[in-house]
Amino acid sequence: MENINNIFKLILVGDGGVGKTTFVKRHLTGEFEKKYIATLGVEVHPLKFFSSSGEIIFNIWDTAGQEKFGGLRDGYYIQGQAAIIMFDVTSRLTYKNVPNWHRDLTRVCDNIPIVLVGNKVDIRDRKVKAKQITFHRKKNLQYYDISAKSNYNFEKPFLWLSKKLTGDPNLIFVESPALAPAEIVIEEFRKKEMEEELNKAQQIALPDEEDDM
Repeated sequence: MENINNIFKLILVGDGGVGKTTFVKRHLTGEFEKKYIATLGVEVHPLKFFSSSGEIIFNIWDTAGQEKFGGLRDGYYIQGQAAIIMFDVTSRLTYKNVPNWHRDLTRVCDNIPIVLVGNKVDIRDRKVKAKQITFHRKKNLQYYDISAKSNYNFEKPFLWLSKKLTGDPNLIFVESPALAPAEIVIEEFRKKEMEEELNKAQQIALPDEEDDM
């Protein structure tokens, strides 16, 4: 029994090259069933998750490289119900641009649940450390480290958004999504290290300075 109400438009933004398309394409239903909206230069990937509240589908809007032209058209954001802002932990500039993406997004979509994700945490030489990631705390967003190529934390943003969108804080995913096999493996001890660093970072008092815009 498919609950038609559990279909959500999810907007995925972030600088070019941070791994947005790679991330979306890990999920096999989204890869096979995608459609292209030529007028906006957007690929829409329907990602299906099976939850304790039934099937949830996120229609993920991926910019298909449009962000190169500076700014995305409002048509991309209109009627967005949730969003993921992505940066690359190996590139400081992509994190510095997060406030711009957030500003564009919230100008059109006021008050939607947003997750910030730092991709490519499988790469050892991390330029944006856990303790430097504070934007989500200032703006009350959720944050996750992810690694698209290793599927690390893939479903975490979707689970958090599902809970917010359905209003069910106890919602769980009852089966794992169909993902492409990992191209990279992150050792368990590395995952533990990263999780500890993030936990520590959350405890540090936020710097006082005004938004560094």
